[in-house]
Amino acid sequence: DYHGDVGHLDALAESVRRHWALHGRGQKLLLSFHGIPQRCVLAGDPYYCQCLSTARLLRERLGLCAEDVLLSFQSRVGPERWLQPVTDATLRALPAQGVKRLDVICPGFAADCLETLEEIALRGKADFLGAGGESFHYIPALNAEPAQVSALADLLGTHLAGWPEAAGHDAPAYAALQADARQRAAHDSNR
Repeated sequence: DYHGDVGHLDALAESVRRHWALHGRGQKLLLSFHGIPQRCVLAGDPYYCQCLSTARLLRERLGLCAEDVLLSFQSRVGPERWLQPVTDATLRALPAQGVKRLDVICPGFAADCLETLEEIALRGKADFLGAGGESFHYIPALNAEPAQVSALADLLGTHLAGWPEAAGHDAPAYAALQADARQRAAHDSNR
């Protein structure tokens, strides 16, 4: 649960900025989150609100207006209604709405997988271009980027601090593990 975590949001924003510096910026930035059945939200699951929060906070960090950032949900299965709008239909509809250049990121995925690489980067791109889009860029998940590792280590530390085992005499051991994780991340980024 790190939808509003400052370190994670900063890492996402930096990833988008790096992408724009290398590839230019699309007309819109689509944030595609994993979907869940709508009944889960109606039963009180906060996931949808967390996605909205992440989208707003990332948009603010990037200095974008609300019209420049779109939100959709992917990976639905089964016959029941899932969160809307769905990513595949959104990608097919955008070119008819005048969006010809699109950047897509999946901020809810810590690492790339079939759902980001195959469903979005390959099939999603084909859907968008096939519908008349001209430029589609998938911005990779943070994966093992040092900023991601550092943000997750900080988040873990915050959560562990509330557990009795992490308090008192275990805190120095945790701090050592956290420092080691950061050092490894820095070393890996220098390769």
